[in-house]
Amino acid sequence: MPEVTTTKKTTRKKPTPPEKKKMIARDISWLAFNARVLQEAADKSVPLHERIRFLGIFSNNLDEFFRVRVATLKRMMSFGKSAKMHLEENPDQILDEIQSRVIEQQREFDLVWKDIARELEALHIFLRTEKQLNKEQQKFVLNYFNEQVRTNIIPLMIESIQQFPILRDKSIYLAIVLARQDNSVRQKFALIEIPADVLPRFIILPSKPGEHDIILLEDLIRFCLPNIFVYFGYDKFSAHIIKVTRDAELDIDNDISDSLIHQIEKGLKDRRKGKPVRFVYDKEIDPLLLEYLMRRQGLSGKDNLIPGGRIHNFKDFMNFPESIFPPHTHRKTFIHPLFQNAPSVMHVIQRQDVMLHFPYHSFDTIIDLLREAAIDPNVSSIKITAYRLARNSKVINALVNAVRNGKQVTVVLELRARFDEAANLDWKARLEEEGVKVFLGVPNMKVHAKLCVIKKRIGTKTIQCGFISTGNLNEKTGRIYGDHCLLTSNRAIIADINRIFAYLENAKHDIKILAGCKTLPVSPLTMRDTFLKLIDREIKNAKHHKKAAITVKMNSLSDALLISKLYEAAKAGVTIKMVIRGICCAYTENKKWKKDIMAVSIVDEYLEHARVFIFHHGGQERVYIASCDWMVRNLDHRVEAAVQITDPAIKKELVDIMNIQLSGNVKARILDNEQKNEYKTDGDKKIRTQLEIYKYLSEKQYH
Repeated sequence: MPEVTTTKKTTRKKPTPPEKKKMIARDISWLAFNARVLQEAADKSVPLHERIRFLGIFSNNLDEFFRVRVATLKRMMSFGKSAKMHLEENPDQILDEIQSRVIEQQREFDLVWKDIARELEALHIFLRTEKQLNKEQQKFVLNYFNEQVRTNIIPLMIESIQQFPILRDKSIYLAIVLARQDNSVRQKFALIEIPADVLPRFIILPSKPGEHDIILLEDLIRFCLPNIFVYFGYDKFSAHIIKVTRDAELDIDNDISDSLIHQIEKGLKDRRKGKPVRFVYDKEIDPLLLEYLMRRQGLSGKDNLIPGGRIHNFKDFMNFPESIFPPHTHRKTFIHPLFQNAPSVMHVIQRQDVMLHFPYHSFDTIIDLLREAAIDPNVSSIKITAYRLARNSKVINALVNAVRNGKQVTVVLELRARFDEAANLDWKARLEEEGVKVFLGVPNMKVHAKLCVIKKRIGTKTIQCGFISTGNLNEKTGRIYGDHCLLTSNRAIIADINRIFAYLENAKHDIKILAGCKTLPVSPLTMRDTFLKLIDREIKNAKHHKKAAITVKMNSLSDALLISKLYEAAKAGVTIKMVIRGICCAYTENKKWKKDIMAVSIVDEYLEHARVFIFHHGGQERVYIASCDWMVRNLDHRVEAAVQITDPAIKKELVDIMNIQLSGNVKARILDNEQKNEYKTDGDKKIRTQLEIYKYLSEKQYH
């Protein structure tokens, strides 16, 4: 939970108009996005357990924001005036604005949670504290503690420890004052780490018929403090939750050989003891204990000391038990009609291009393709990129079995996928153990392109097919992330995918190999220039009084050059429409433009993750999907790939889906200059875009 409370009155400065300031600060725009997540938690039309999940998402987002962005700003402040930030003002000014907005959002968060708690009680669902247990529940709690919890906790008597322990990021701790009722001995301080990584945070208690009582793991431990400290003779306990958020950035050298693995392993260890960027505590904590904790950790009033409520790490509420709620009807994913009765996925792709739209279309088709390739005796090789994988990845399982069936399997594994570094190190070890050839990427860049190519030989003939996607090859996120994936055997596309793999596998990473791509725009070489030229074409048409239009969809828009070019297009009279889920550093209104930019953000049950770019192009529409957003990191510091969609039916499908999203007036928020997040409400008919897209795709006929 992003616990922030304050008595200080905060006033928001009026935004500088776009005539004087070119772009909105990236971090301020991100906070506006997280406010949209909070809006979903506040929306009473959203099922209650989904509202609780959105509170968890909001909290988790904010934790990562402090770990990465606030930590970066603090580091920059330590560098002084020599530090330069892309897009940003002075880091100290941004930190002040962040603090103001976070405090404002926390007030809203508290109100939303209180409202949800009341609604839970109306459904006879109660979060019980250690002081609210009946005798049956007390007995249950003691048994549960002895059977499940006791062996997972070791109290730290912190006054006896010469070097204060490093408090783990992402963990919460009970900070405890031990005393006697008669004050016969001096009070002592202790810490207990809550083992929420190995035990459920929510424990369902024995309850009356028609009721559901739940206790948090930390409250269960609070109840058992007399049993934990029975040896010490204390009979009075005061315990409050504390939490440290640490700088999560990894400093990795440029060596992409085996030393990269050692650098990441070292970086992960260093992350655990990274500089604190936020210290959150229950505002009811004993003042002497708080002062002691600050002193032992070397913290001062300048270190984001944040008094909060009783509950911390609200991110765990993403896993609030659903079983206690009335059943919720989820939209079911379905197999794309072209594959529903097809004995072979590859045979379909060899006949025609197919676009999968996740999560409406089932991700199982990708797994089926890889499984088919693993057992087809004519398949000789599979090459694939991997960025974020599911915990029990079916993708990896198919690849491992392909090796066992004698196929040559190559995986380009990005070890530096933030917060997935440790998991990807484990995947590397398993893949290599099974005989998969693993490549680790490129110096100074992350491999973010989502690519696969499968090669098979029938007699003397070589047949290739594969896919290029906007999202990760992850069956878990494939059920909740909105993405597009083109399955194709188009020779020009496959040739370029092979060139990208040749570049990634090349020991010297010769950029000339990547420059050979004739069909796919790629980062860091041709991606930005491709889109700049396409925008220039629309500007030229607008200046000649011809129809000119640009429609784009992405997660984030912060690249200064492309934003400047969009401004130029708006000034020339190009119709620009944007769907931006997260960061949008572009202003959308300016008195000097012929046409303002229409921009919305859609936050709903599914995470909008796709990247789509549509240019009118004199009536010959150019339509692209890509793995990259328009951000400096994607365009200059990552290997990314886009593909132009040439199949007329698929082009129409993407355009139709984009038009549905642009017409949405239920879950769409207007991205204006002030980042007010007002809902788009125009039109007589209510259009909830994700429902409409599901309906559109489920009713679509294919030939």
